[in-house]
Amino acid sequence: MEVSVSAALSVSALAMAVIFTVLIILIFTIKALVKLIPYKAPPAPPARKVASSAAPPEQDDQIAAITASLAAHMGKRPDEFRIVNIQSR
Repeated sequence: MEVSVSAALSVSALAMAVIFTVLIILIFTIKALVKLIPYKAPPAPPARKVASSAAPPEQDDQIAAITASLAAHMGKRPDEFRIVNIQSR
């Protein structure tokens, strides 16, 4: 079976044409879907009420320090969690 260079080039050109045609169809399909079904951002979560605590001032400092260190360690914002109770040993 003899393969010529022209046959290889024609098969390569045909394959590239098919690939680019499919990509162009995908581009137009995505653009049409974006226009037909626009993106709607999800509603923001409701803000939580912060309960006032009757903790002594030194415990407020401890809670602030622990919250800051936990937030830094976990890579989250400090308002994403709340320390409710601290017990000393």
